[in-house]
Amino acid sequence: MPDLRPRKTLVNSELRRRGIYILPNLFTTAALFAGFYAIVQAMNLRFEHAAVAIFIAMVLDGLDGRVARLTRTQSAFGAEYDSLSDMVSFGAAPALVVYEWALKGMGNLGWIAAFIYCVGAALRLARFNTTLEVMDKRYFQGLPSPAAAALVAGLVWVLLDLGYKGEDVRWFACALTIFAGVTMVSSFRFYSFKDINLRRSVPFFVVLGLVMVFVLVSSYPPGVLFGLFLVYSLSGYVMAAWNQYKRFRQKSGTS
Repeated sequence: MPDLRPRKTLVNSELRRRGIYILPNLFTTAALFAGFYAIVQAMNLRFEHAAVAIFIAMVLDGLDGRVARLTRTQSAFGAEYDSLSDMVSFGAAPALVVYEWALKGMGNLGWIAAFIYCVGAALRLARFNTTLEVMDKRYFQGLPSPAAAALVAGLVWVLLDLGYKGEDVRWFACALTIFAGVTMVSSFRFYSFKDINLRRSVPFFVVLGLVMVFVLVSSYPPGVLFGLFLVYSLSGYVMAAWNQYKRFRQKSGTS
């Protein structure tokens, strides 16, 4: 039997059914706020606050998807909103923070390096969204934008903590910024940690290792976090070199 309700009533009912889930999008909004806060603090020359805000955005970004899956509130709107938030928090914010801190005095090279990072984040997010259904869930293709943002923000944070000024390390900051931008759009694979099942029992040494990681991070957050993300950003290159070496050995063995 056809629905005899007025068309306007049907449209309003459909819109209500397609409403926005509040809980996961609150985390996404909080991550977006942290990214915007980082930009504002960089403009006010409070670079340590800006760097910490980017790390907070990274934590919040990691929570929104998990909350959505746990509460079964995934939506196309949430996925698109998350990508736009990531572009601000992990694309524009780190580029502007490192530019204001170290690259501003380098002339054209400074803003070009910051733009390479920014466009790398945009391309990385676009590629991720279009290949989500076909990619191997165990690996990311290219450095994830949150990890790239943590690498750049970690550099700013740790060097500030060690007493360096941006102009003293501008060439190193420039090289690392370009490295992060290029690595995001590279074809190197980075382990995603998505195949780790937190509901499954694990050996005791795994729990002990996690405790040690928390202890290390709490002992000196700027240095340890920067070191961890630097190692992770190099892991894709190491993995590619190792696979190339294994293929070379196999060819040598069969020839």
